[in-house]
Amino acid sequence: MPDFLELSEVSAKDLRLIIDDARKVKIERNGKTRGLLDAGTPLADHVVALIFEKNSTRTRLSFDVGVRQMGGQSIVLASTDLQRSRGETIKDTAQVLSRYVDLIMIRTFADKVIREMAEHASVPVINGLTDYSHPCQIMADVMTFEEKAGPIKGKTVVWVGTGNNVCNSFLHAAGQFGFNFVFCGPEGFDPDQKAVSFATSGGGAFVIDRNPFNCVSAADMIVTDAWISMHEEAGGNDKQKLHAYQVNQKLLSHARPDVLFMHCMPAHREEEVTSEVLDGPNSVILDEVENRLHVQKSIMKWCLGLL
Repeated sequence: MPDFLELSEVSAKDLRLIIDDARKVKIERNGKTRGLLDAGTPLADHVVALIFEKNSTRTRLSFDVGVRQMGGQSIVLASTDLQRSRGETIKDTAQVLSRYVDLIMIRTFADKVIREMAEHASVPVINGLTDYSHPCQIMADVMTFEEKAGPIKGKTVVWVGTGNNVCNSFLHAAGQFGFNFVFCGPEGFDPDQKAVSFATSGGGAFVIDRNPFNCVSAADMIVTDAWISMHEEAGGNDKQKLHAYQVNQKLLSHARPDVLFMHCMPAHREEEVTSEVLDGPNSVILDEVENRLHVQKSIMKWCLGLL
């Protein structure tokens, strides 16, 4: 059964299958209370380990609730709950977990951790976030965009800020779903070059433009994220360089009235984005939050061969 580690490593056909299933299940759950089980309880008799070596609100809640709604059982583990915190190898941890659970989701720091976990586990592994990427989030973002504005193929996504792990996964998505990607940030903050190369493989264009007011004029969607990620330390003048790339109402006034604004959260209000934008009519941040639940349920089913 397959792992879900990077959007660039899953076929475009399967990514579309996952999103289509998530939209179907979301509609079926409309009006139901959160504790009611999904039809068919696809994860009945399955146990899922949810490992958090990084702090989490949305990833933890969405995966845990998702497992429960599908009739499965979840075991939520912090890094301090595991012997890995006392030096046990990833290989040994992966092999032990594989004797107890049917699926592993891990949210961790170094990309090599999830790679080694997947190499030695005999059950599927899902990337809940690493320093390099955040594929589950971007699947929810694509789903959200298409709910609001139709097919994303051929559309233009403008990333404003720093080229971090979430940006890398957006670039992978551009290659798989065929949308154009404009990166708008100061020099020295550009995204990973391998992710950039993949972005153009699906027929979309990749552009770097340092002028945010110019960038957003053709945007179908504007995205930003925290300037300093959890695994990073701010340089002496990093925030000063990024200040010109704040998403605020002045910037949004140069975009089309129907442009969508996204942020994976947590947001640093009045830093990378103002509250006026975050809580404004163009913002779909809470739809992104909800869709994490639906799309991750479909990802889990895909990993277990249940789609």
